Amino acid sequence: MKVIVLGAGIVGTASAWFLQKAGHEVTVLERQPGAAQETSFANGCQISVSHAEPWANPRAPLKIFKWLGQEDAPLLYRFRPEWLQWRWGLNFLRECTPARTSDNIRQIVAIAEYSRQTLQSVRAETGVDYDCLTRGILHFYTNQQEFEEAQPAAKLIRDLGCPRETISADEVVRIEPALAASRGKIVGGDFTATDESGDVYKFTTGLAAKSAEAGVDFQFNTTVTRLLTEGAGAAARISGVEVIDGHGRHRVLRADAFVMAMGSFSVALLKPLGVDLMIYPGKGYSATFQVTDPTSAPSVSLTDDGHKLVISRLGDRLRVAGTCELNGYTRELNTTRCEAITRRTRELFPTACDYGNPAYWTGLRPLTPSNVPYIGKTRYPNLFLNTGHGTLGWTMGCGSGKAIAEIVSGRMPDVNFAFTGLPRQRPAIVSAQVSSGAS
Repeated sequence: MKVIVLGAGIVGTASAWFLQKAGHEVTVLERQPGAAQETSFANGCQISVSHAEPWANPRAPLKIFKWLGQEDAPLLYRFRPEWLQWRWGLNFLRECTPARTSDNIRQIVAIAEYSRQTLQSVRAETGVDYDCLTRGILHFYTNQQEFEEAQPAAKLIRDLGCPRETISADEVVRIEPALAASRGKIVGGDFTATDESGDVYKFTTGLAAKSAEAGVDFQFNTTVTRLLTEGAGAAARISGVEVIDGHGRHRVLRADAFVMAMGSFSVALLKPLGVDLMIYPGKGYSATFQVTDPTSAPSVSLTDDGHKLVISRLGDRLRVAGTCELNGYTRELNTTRCEAITRRTRELFPTACDYGNPAYWTGLRPLTPSNVPYIGKTRYPNLFLNTGHGTLGWTMGCGSGKAIAEIVSGRMPDVNFAFTGLPRQRPAIVSAQVSSGAS
């Protein structure tokens, strides 16, 4: 078949790679001048199966209420006169029950572990260099209550097969000696040796180049304006996509199948077709610092629970990313939030980096209320979804790409995940459920 993929971030590019491997003729449409220019450009760079607890959990409503009005809060909800934001917020609260949180963790772990294994296979096949580190992810806590409340989710994740092990504060420092100066504040941690880190931008652009060599047609500087339909009722299908190309020309491109992988921007294009996605943009921030003292900079990828930051070593750079701001589609940098990232990084690793010249960035994560992405079919038989990956687009990207290629090809992916528009498989039986307090 001829397949058009909309979007060239990690998810769209991985979809294109696997679709061409399945024998399809693939075109990728991207409004930017190259792959991975938006949300996949400068994120936290973790392949984090262990970080599967969604923002929506039993502890979230009280935290968000406390954070209201704090410019540097980990999650900042700015109320706007937008019906989508209010609907999204109500659905978010629905997902905060213990039962829903447990089910969402099951789904996230399933697709994330499948994706990590898929990434390893792609890495071995292509040889793409992306500053990959396979030293695990170390999650440390500086608040005893937060540490204790995280244990039920950690147990559930272990029961699902992810080796997220709870460790002492001394063990945290043993695994990452760069945290020695902060030992007095650390109360404990979790370590997942199988997790990884690496530069998502370098991987995505490298995979796009390999895909182009294999015959995928990337059409950059091409803005999608709408999807065209033909037929009515059950016979309706997508007939083409209307675009404005890099020369300002209006064109219509035809294909047999279409894959929507445009993240937060998927919503507006699909709504006129009656495909109503519950996705809202969550503005995430990152800062990239030049490492000046390699011995005092971390070499294990870290998650700072108290500040909701992830820290990854990328060769001679240190990437620190996190926080979430729900404030529409603006990508304007908030100076207070940027400075908070630098302040915390300097506090943890005072001599590691050049803190006077940070490279700040922000991107719009496509958040579903549950953190579970849309991967699968729609009411149109030739329109497929691969969007809504939220904070875990890099973690889930390769697996999502392989899964959607299987679905487009008429096969069921080999992973127990609740694919959109497909019969749900029987959930894995586990012995733990996330609660609002101790286990």
